[in-house]
Amino acid sequence: MADTGAVAGSQLTDWISLGVLTSFVSRDAVDEAIEATGRGARRSDTTIPPRVAVYFVMALALFADDDYEAVARRLAATLDDLDVVGPRWEPTSGGLTKARQRLGSAPLAELFSQVAGPVADLDTVGAFLGPWRLMSIDGLEWDVPASVENIAAFGLPAGRDGAPGALPKVRAVTVSECASHAAVLAALGPAGGAKPASEQALARTLYPRLAERWLLLADRNFSSWTDWCTAADTGAALLWRVKASLRLPPLRALSDGSYRTVLIHPKITGKARDALVAAARAGEALDPAKARYARLVEYDVPDRDGDGKHEIGNKQLKTYLRGPGKVLRSKHPDTVYQEIWGYLLTHHAISALTCQAATAAGIDPDRIKFKRAVRIIRDRVTTDPAFSP
Repeated sequence: MADTGAVAGSQLTDWISLGVLTSFVSRDAVDEAIEATGRGARRSDTTIPPRVAVYFVMALALFADDDYEAVARRLAATLDDLDVVGPRWEPTSGGLTKARQRLGSAPLAELFSQVAGPVADLDTVGAFLGPWRLMSIDGLEWDVPASVENIAAFGLPAGRDGAPGALPKVRAVTVSECASHAAVLAALGPAGGAKPASEQALARTLYPRLAERWLLLADRNFSSWTDWCTAADTGAALLWRVKASLRLPPLRALSDGSYRTVLIHPKITGKARDALVAAARAGEALDPAKARYARLVEYDVPDRDGDGKHEIGNKQLKTYLRGPGKVLRSKHPDTVYQEIWGYLLTHHAISALTCQAATAAGIDPDRIKFKRAVRIIRDRVTTDPAFSP
């Protein structure tokens, strides 16, 4: 019997290079995003075209420890294959900084919305539960430099104003595919200051974009009546944790130990609530603005400390791609957002590659370690950088 883990590992090594990585974000998609956001090249932009700046931002996510010029050197052969730079292209740190500022964050955000989608197929182990594609929603935070501009835009954590070493933070909420861990939807906002963007508020911008045949998993932090209704109305199925204090009347026991229940608008109380519960027990149709049928599954997590061995997408972003304790490079709010979208794009591309390799080998994508995939890409950039059109 073949060692499927070894097969997947060899395939991953064969497939991955920076060129193959960038092929997941095609030149056409990059150009369309630039055009759609009005950031096309002007006559004065002769040194570093916007398309090159996009790929440069993605590369920054791979080489967080390298300076601008070192990252540009790693990209040189790939960019030459893109046929967008001249043979004497020797960008300086200052030139690259100006190119990023001209580009802004909008093209990267638009590009992510174009190319980021589910990557697992029906043969991918662990991608589906029956007809439902397994998805999850979660949040993470990014530390950014404490420049005057970043502090004004993102604020400082509560109680840390004036504290030595305090850093502004940016919050992100992502909807990711459980099998591949590829983020397919994302929203960003400040995590501190007078008007922080909470995880719940950012998530509300994503719920209308859920798709039918998705089964969205969420922690109890995301649970509310309004958000449940918005998400459910897209046709997606929901499996959300809720607080134990939430009143969920049992209607009918089911054979697997769960039971049918009813969610009721929290502002409906007293006799009006009792009437809705009685109608639900009788199996009557309910006004969806007031109450919704649901299924309740009670469970315990006996070993929460040991439950974190399974890699999740946001852990991959925070720990293996960005690196633990790392601060983003950008000192201006717009390029902060740009940098984060670059991380999300690069993470999505790596996740797609590892998922394809795992599917071809017939194993769970979690058998291929994300950290190893990142290391392979970094190691091969200078030895096999060719762009795959």
